[in-house]
Amino acid sequence: MIDKLKSNYGALFEPALISEIEFAGQLKKVESGTQLMHIGQYIKSMPLVLSGILKIMREDQEGDSLLLYYLEQGETCAMTLSCCLGSQKSEIIAVTESDTELIMIPIEKMETWTAQYKSWRDFVFNSYNHRIKDLLETVDSIAFLKMDERLIKYLEEKSRISDDGIIHKTHQEIAHELHTSRVVISRLLKTLERKGKVTIERNRVKLLKI
Repeated sequence: MIDKLKSNYGALFEPALISEIEFAGQLKKVESGTQLMHIGQYIKSMPLVLSGILKIMREDQEGDSLLLYYLEQGETCAMTLSCCLGSQKSEIIAVTESDTELIMIPIEKMETWTAQYKSWRDFVFNSYNHRIKDLLETVDSIAFLKMDERLIKYLEEKSRISDDGIIHKTHQEIAHELHTSRVVISRLLKTLERKGKVTIERNRVKLLKI
């Protein structure tokens, strides 16, 4: 764990803090598709992502979801931070997009380190700022972009974070994350395929050019 911890956070945190994280943190390895957090759950610890990708989502009363943002290597979740510090229930869902390694930091350590280490305070504040920007982009997409534009933006982002540049999702899964219907997504993907911008295969989409 210490090697990955230093590789991801060694440039951000001083050696004393790295040692404390190693001692207090719990290493967690989870498979792709695992739900780590659900709405209404009390949060006892904060994740630091060592490898892999998490997707953070909202869900309505009917069970329909909306993708908010991704957490990648070296990042943490601002909404988790907020719940931890305020002892509040989670208002998000966190699901692993790929096999993922995390270090889970207990709540009580977060407050101690915020007072003790400037590097930790900077990390927390920067994480808040980054996630707020992600949320604003999501709001802007919903408010100002047409569904075809939202789909293209989604495909570009998924292609970026994919190891092979391919979106390994069914039409239904894409529709679920964009909070729309499978019929709409299938129609839009067919249009993009006719324009030579994607190729559609079984349970995956390959982005060619936009």
